[in-house]
Amino acid sequence: MKTDWQPTADIETLRHRAQIMQQIRDYFAAQQVLEVETPQLSRFGVTDVYLQNLSCLFSGPGFAKQTPLYLQTSPEYAMKRLLCAGSGSIFTLCKAYRDDEVGRQHNPEFTMLEWYRTGFDHHQLMDDMQALLQPILATQTFLRISYQQAFLQYLQVDPLSAELSRLREIAARYGLADITANETDRDFILQLLFSQQIEPLIAEQLPVFVYDFPASQASLARLSQQDPRVAHRFELYFRGIELANGFFELQDATEQRQRFEQDNAKRQALGMETKALDESFLAALEHGMPMCSGVALGIDRLVMLALNKASIREVIAFPLDIA
Repeated sequence: MKTDWQPTADIETLRHRAQIMQQIRDYFAAQQVLEVETPQLSRFGVTDVYLQNLSCLFSGPGFAKQTPLYLQTSPEYAMKRLLCAGSGSIFTLCKAYRDDEVGRQHNPEFTMLEWYRTGFDHHQLMDDMQALLQPILATQTFLRISYQQAFLQYLQVDPLSAELSRLREIAARYGLADITANETDRDFILQLLFSQQIEPLIAEQLPVFVYDFPASQASLARLSQQDPRVAHRFELYFRGIELANGFFELQDATEQRQRFEQDNAKRQALGMETKALDESFLAALEHGMPMCSGVALGIDRLVMLALNKASIREVIAFPLDIA
């Protein structure tokens, strides 16, 4: 008898998952943070080299026949348009979609919590995250370490100043020479070293915020005025899992356009498809976005950690292979 109609998460787990979702909504309601909804489909994809959109074709009134639309990798651009329109602090619990991501911690369709707090810098947002997540993860405290300190502590190298040859040497020490021997992209090697040699060790006992990433990995974060080599970006790790990625948000539309164009240049150099820039988002930034910090957090991974599950399949009802 065919049995793959059944969910991969048991019903009791799905009840616990629903309780966690309600805890999140209750927290933001108490903080007077507005829940919003954003489009799942957009006319624009992301330029980020490390994120790939899933896409579809749409035919309908007002659109050219078979107009490409993109399933969103996060609700970020739409949420920032709301911030520019005067929404104040906001959050959303939504589905997000990323191509080429399937595994123990990945499903191409997943649930994301994203929120923005106006008037907050990235350290204040880390405080906010800790207040939300402590009861969910049942942990007493969270640690913080800079990206630079993490490399110095675990690999004895300064990621902000090390020469490319030095990074290759360290990669070879850990059996990664076949990947990095001819690699000319410093950030690729740094990200490889971080994911392979730091991420599995950094938060075994307690959740850890890693903050102030290299400026070349700034994405949508503002650069530090004290040290222009770093950007005010942070990530949260726990038990070998990357749980969240946040920013003290960039407000400069001109700088944001330049970063999108740099992404596309990198895509072109790698033989990847370039992406049209989201002019609606850029126009919103030109209008003006309030000073704020924002973060995206993976709900499926959070539930995995909270319930001590080994795989994302154990906390979602229908992963891709049986959807």
